[in-house]
Amino acid sequence: MDFEFTDEQQQLRDAVRRWVERGYDFERRRAIVKAGGFDRSIYGQLAELGLAGLYVSDEHGGMGMGPVEGMVVLEELGRGIVMEPVAQALLAGATLSNFGGDDAKSQWLPKVAGGEALVVLAHVERKARWRLDVCDTQATGSGGEWRITGAKSVVPAGDQADAFIVPAHADGKLALFLVERNASGVSTRGYVTQDGSRAAEVKFDSAPAMLVTQDGQAALEYAVDVGIASLCAEAVGTMDRTMELTVEYLNTRKQFGVTLSTFQALRHRVADMKMQLELARSMSYYATLKLNSPAEERRRAMSRAKYQLGVSMRFVGQQSVQLHGGIGVTDEYVGSHYFKRLTQMELTFGDTLHHLGEVSERMQDTAGVFA
Repeated sequence: MDFEFTDEQQQLRDAVRRWVERGYDFERRRAIVKAGGFDRSIYGQLAELGLAGLYVSDEHGGMGMGPVEGMVVLEELGRGIVMEPVAQALLAGATLSNFGGDDAKSQWLPKVAGGEALVVLAHVERKARWRLDVCDTQATGSGGEWRITGAKSVVPAGDQADAFIVPAHADGKLALFLVERNASGVSTRGYVTQDGSRAAEVKFDSAPAMLVTQDGQAALEYAVDVGIASLCAEAVGTMDRTMELTVEYLNTRKQFGVTLSTFQALRHRVADMKMQLELARSMSYYATLKLNSPAEERRRAMSRAKYQLGVSMRFVGQQSVQLHGGIGVTDEYVGSHYFKRLTQMELTFGDTLHHLGEVSERMQDTAGVFA
């Protein structure tokens, strides 16, 4: 199998990396965190690059690209630990494109692609513990109009988003709806998360909603799988830069008159970090390439990938902190922010133990070796 990137994909990577290096340095990121963890102007700049519309067709003003291009972009954003939720734009674009009706597509896809509207997935409920079949939010319909009542937690940029993709039960079956944040009956409580980004608790009290699809379970699973593949790619970029920071530190910090990189035991630990990074990179590629596979195959692949990424993120982050010593956990040093980002990503869309259980549950007679 050829894993080489095309010239166009490499150019896309280079463009995003240049933007990160020039427009999103550590001091600017710290200022955004201090201001609340989300900067609309930054999201607008990313949208101007076409990143919000990667998964939106040309017909609706997007770039009409696929999962590999999304992976390339998110790896570079991960290197810069960019907090603005481009992955949510990809998720929204892919979900609406594949499951939305004509009205939802024509009304929202051009806005998503152009960056005019930030649409995020609001699916987490307090008692769900990452299970997608647990949902207390209810939708009632009358005369073709729908209203949503319920609550969602840890919604990315929830008090800044323009609309939410919301799973809710309608007539006893899970469906997917789109709800505008400024609609009547919608209330949000925003906060800064551990890694400095922004999230919110969102409540819906008979809020007006647009039906996206009545096949809500399949659509929600697909949306979450796009999120997992995106997160895996972002995590690879974050670990890649964490490795670079660690190696730079070991090559400059001296102990007993020599640089730390001369100690064989420390070099072995860096080699173990590199091995975990490359395992993670391989599984990120695997998740990306399986994103358009049949649902059962895709779901197995995402859990396998997220499990390995969880193991790798924890290992690389913890080893980086230990190899840095005390400076590795200080707020003034950029490395600590990479560690916090890796820690939060390990818990997003299901933690490592959750996905180990999913892998076990979906295991076939061949244990996945020949399938």
